[in-house]
Amino acid sequence: MAVLQGVFPILPSIFDAHGALDEAGTEAVFEYILAAGAAGVVFPGLASEYDMLTLDERLHLTACIGRWNRGRVPFIVGASARTLEDAVRLAQAGGHAGASAAMVLTPHALAGDAEGMAAFFSRLASESGVAVMLQNAPAPMGVGLGVDEVVALTARVPAIEYVKEETMPSGHRITALSERAGSSVRAVFGGAGARYVLDELTRGAVGTMPACEITEVHVAMLAAWAAGDQSRARTLFERTLPLLSMQAVFRWRLTKAILLRRGLIGSDHVRAPGPALDRFDERELDILLDRISDLLPLDTVPGQARRSHA
Repeated sequence: MAVLQGVFPILPSIFDAHGALDEAGTEAVFEYILAAGAAGVVFPGLASEYDMLTLDERLHLTACIGRWNRGRVPFIVGASARTLEDAVRLAQAGGHAGASAAMVLTPHALAGDAEGMAAFFSRLASESGVAVMLQNAPAPMGVGLGVDEVVALTARVPAIEYVKEETMPSGHRITALSERAGSSVRAVFGGAGARYVLDELTRGAVGTMPACEITEVHVAMLAAWAAGDQSRARTLFERTLPLLSMQAVFRWRLTKAILLRRGLIGSDHVRAPGPALDRFDERELDILLDRISDLLPLDTVPGQARRSHA
C-alpha cells in the first residue's frame, strides 16, 4: 500500500437545526472535500465533535463514508474511545468501510505505563486488522508522549505505521521523529489545524490534517510546496492565517459558519460547548472570507456538491 500523504481534511459531523445528524449535509461536505482535491479524508476527529457523537452514530457515519467513498481516496477512521473495546469496534467499522488506518489518541488511563500503552495498541491492531496512526496530542485530548516514548512505542508495536504529531513544539518533535523512528514509522503527519504546516513540511512531515472549510487552499499550498514553489506556498499560508487565528478560538463553530456561507450545509448547529460568534465576529468573518474570495470558488465546487445532493 502506498504511503499516505498530502492534505487529509477532517470531515465534520453536520447536524440539522434541532441537533440531529444531517446525513445529506455530511455527504455534501464529503463530496466537496474530494472535489477540492484532497488526498484523503479523516472521520471523526476533534473537529468532528467526535466526543459528542454516540457510538452508534459514529459507527453509522463510518459506514456511510465507506458507501460514499467507494475507494476513491484513502480514508482514515478516528477510533479514539473511552474503552479498548469501543476503539476496536470503531477501527473494525473503519476497516469494513475501506479505511487505510485508524487514528487513535493515547489513552489517559495509560499515561506513564509503557507496557500498558504497547499492549493497548497491539490488541487494537490485532483485533481490528487495521493499521494504526498514533495521534500524539497533548492533554486534555491525549497524553502527549515524549519523543523517546513515541519511538519506543512504535518500535514495540509494528502496527503503528503513522504518527500524527500535535504536541508542541510540533516542528521540533517531527524533526526528531523523522530522524529517529526509522523504518518503524512509515510517515509523520502534522495537525493543529495546519497553523504550522510549512514548518512541519520543512521538518519531514508528509501531510497535514486541517479542518475542511478551505480545503482547496490547503491543496494548492501543498501542491506549490511539492513543486518547489515555496514562495507561492508561503503566500497561501500567510493568507490563511487570519482565519486560522479565528478558528483557534471558535473551532468547529467557525468551520460550520464558513460551510454555511459556502452553501454546503443548511445549519451550522454544534453540539460541543464553546464560544459562539457574535455580530462583530460574524462581520469579521465575512471580511476575512471576502479577502480570500479569489481562492475559494464559491460558485463552482460548493454549488456542485450541494446540487448533487438536493
